[in-house]
Amino acid sequence: MPSLSCANLLDLVAGDDFPASPGRTTPRLPRVMTLPASAFDDQSTPDICPRRIVVSHRLPLRAYLDPTSPFNGVSFSFDTDTAAYQLRAGLPSPVIHVGTLPDTPVLIDPAFHEELSQYLFTRFSCLPVFVPGELHSRFYHGFCKHYLWPLLHYLLPLTPSFGLPFDRSLYRSYLSANKLFADRITEILNPDDDFVWVHDYHLLALPTFLRKRFPRVKLGFFLHSPFPSSEIFRTIPVRDDLLRALLNSDLVGFHTFDYARHFLSSCSRLLGLDYQSKRGYIGIEYYGRTVTIKILPIGIDMDQLRSVVTSPETVGKVKELTERYKGRTLLLGVDDMDLFKGIGLKFLAMEQLLEQRPELRGKVVLVQITNPARSQGKDIQEVQEEARSISKRINSRFGQPGYEPVVHIDQPVPTFEKVAYYAVAECCVVNAVRDGLNRIPYIYTVCRHESPALETMSKKKSVIIVSEFIGCSPSLSGAIRINPWNLEAVSEAMNLAMSLPEIEKEMRHEKHYKYISSHDVAYWARSFDQDLQRACKDHMSKRCWGIGFGMGFRVVALGPNFRKLSVERVVQAYRKSCNRLILLDYDGTMMPQGLINKAPSKDVLTVLNELCEDPKNIVFVVSGRGKDELSRWFAPCEKLGISAEHGFFTRWSRNSQWVSCKLTVDFDWKKIAEPVMRQYIETTDGSYIERKESALVWHHQEADPDFGSWQAKELLDHLENVLANEPVVVKRGQHIVEVNPQGISKGVVVENLLSTMAGTNKAPDFILCIGDDRSDEDMFEAVSSLKNKNNSPSASNADVFACTVGKKPSMARYYLDDTVDVIKMLQGLAHASVLHRPKVEFSLPVPFEGSL
Repeated sequence: MPSLSCANLLDLVAGDDFPASPGRTTPRLPRVMTLPASAFDDQSTPDICPRRIVVSHRLPLRAYLDPTSPFNGVSFSFDTDTAAYQLRAGLPSPVIHVGTLPDTPVLIDPAFHEELSQYLFTRFSCLPVFVPGELHSRFYHGFCKHYLWPLLHYLLPLTPSFGLPFDRSLYRSYLSANKLFADRITEILNPDDDFVWVHDYHLLALPTFLRKRFPRVKLGFFLHSPFPSSEIFRTIPVRDDLLRALLNSDLVGFHTFDYARHFLSSCSRLLGLDYQSKRGYIGIEYYGRTVTIKILPIGIDMDQLRSVVTSPETVGKVKELTERYKGRTLLLGVDDMDLFKGIGLKFLAMEQLLEQRPELRGKVVLVQITNPARSQGKDIQEVQEEARSISKRINSRFGQPGYEPVVHIDQPVPTFEKVAYYAVAECCVVNAVRDGLNRIPYIYTVCRHESPALETMSKKKSVIIVSEFIGCSPSLSGAIRINPWNLEAVSEAMNLAMSLPEIEKEMRHEKHYKYISSHDVAYWARSFDQDLQRACKDHMSKRCWGIGFGMGFRVVALGPNFRKLSVERVVQAYRKSCNRLILLDYDGTMMPQGLINKAPSKDVLTVLNELCEDPKNIVFVVSGRGKDELSRWFAPCEKLGISAEHGFFTRWSRNSQWVSCKLTVDFDWKKIAEPVMRQYIETTDGSYIERKESALVWHHQEADPDFGSWQAKELLDHLENVLANEPVVVKRGQHIVEVNPQGISKGVVVENLLSTMAGTNKAPDFILCIGDDRSDEDMFEAVSSLKNKNNSPSASNADVFACTVGKKPSMARYYLDDTVDVIKMLQGLAHASVLHRPKVEFSLPVPFEGSL
């Protein structure tokens, strides 16, 4: 690993894979701070107490003018309304924040950047990332807000009015900005102890940059926006890069199961990755690492909100609003000025309510507070103009002297005033057409419950109208869920909210408050942190390799004794041995997967013949394929042994007879299993049945990945039920479900071969076993456990090399990268055989009757 003294480690590792940022200067913040420790640092144990490094686009700070400040007259304070600040309540100290500065009243001179960094780190435990102005505009307003944000919310850039099309130069700016974040984190990170928690879509690429520099970094990522369905996500030209970046995290968090399901589906469809649930946790196996999926919506800061609700200015405002809207029912909407918040649809639903319910005119008021837009562009202007136009029309149609049915507040509103509106409103209407979480219903519920100005109510009550397309909807089981596009349904929901019996309003409120108060932001942060620790607990026990370039980089994490098989090491043991057993799988081992022509190549046949010519060698192909197919393919190999159908049929050479296992096998179970499989063929396009003499296999590699996987799970359960009393084993493999007789496996093949060789006084002193899939693990386990078996006479002397193809978790102790490496290994052994072939000929061992 490169030295930590270099701030720009990625340049040492990857060369010029990524463009340098315009105007970028190398960070000079020292690795060990020399100023007095911040409130979150413990100088007595600086290297023992692990820190939590929270990374977000913006630091949780507010900037304001202060003539006494040495930084261009700008001072800073904590922004207690941000989630990045609030989550500190659930994390152990110390917590360090990394992000860009908030919008400042004046531009801070770059000459003050280093001094400002020291001040913010010492005073607030905040480390600023200085992204040059033009780069930040292209990164944030260009790629993030006008490409990623709309697309994550299901809006494809089909026309200029609906987001920007993908722009490669903007994507490079996005990577450059993410790289600046990585540079900054590198200056303070202790990868062996610290935990890094990255937030939201602005920093999707950051996990790859960090994993490339620190293979064992303890890294979590939480996406606060929706994750779209795979049909939407796959339209991104750099989709694989972004998926692999998220998979470079140890823990990936989402607000809802829907978002997690879409992410898992994208990983399955685009990267061919499988996932499984174990003991309540969903995990994706990714090059030896298990990436854990976390599903939990963020809560609110109860203490911070209570302090605002009970403040004198809030109480006074509540009394003022109560008097202003006396005798009228107040409906409330609080939204950002955003294309996806459905403000125009909400107004149209209100208009329809007043049209269809004349009796409500003069009695109901919709107050809509619109927060300032976070981005710029024509789309925002169009939304603003639409909302103003509709509200003006409604007020002109249904307004009366002293009465406006729609009060649209589209200017900044102080926090205490918003809280007062929450407390007074009888109903909160949140009808966004798509939103990540939206905590407005949570805040509304707490304000209604905690407001001291409402103590005259005997029971607390509230009603929430919530869109089914936002993240908080699943957690609000007492809310009235609506489709925001259905104006009639929204209008009826508004009427229902006002007409519900008081007891039902109270019950709905209590149900929501109980959940919200027990699942606050501290609970969310604490739960995520605990799961991140669990996901990283085995980091130090694994060996790591980095593979791939640029954004395709990933880390292979394997056991400490797992290593690449050396040709020299094997040849050395091979030359000094006298009785050798070479066991080879076929598909994926000697021939690559995915080939249309599955027959062995000329190179494979040549090297097998060369190995078989050495009288010291017994060479076996151990495959799950049928014996007729293998006989035809390996007809040129006279002395090659073949074990077909996972060992149900075996022959020692081309001229010897096929011998079946001596198990008493009744194949009547096929009459039960095959109709079930045929049923799944009819309902799963692209699937088919492979019929073997001893087995039946249902294949679904050509089917839709998600549907095929679901059907395979269902078929597995179905077959296990109907075959429960039959002498068979139902197994699920890679894109297959297979039914085999009990007692048949590649491990049994190995044991029988060893027993036969030992019975002819030719117990092997050299064993090479190579395979690539799950069925080969039985072989690896059999040969790897030889030295622990008392009935193996040559166990103490045999050189055993169990080898899997590809770097992945395995029972084997060695690996080769691919089929090319396998053929090179076999060619090296064949060459050693030619150079050291003895003159004395040995005959093949004669198998004992019934041994196979």
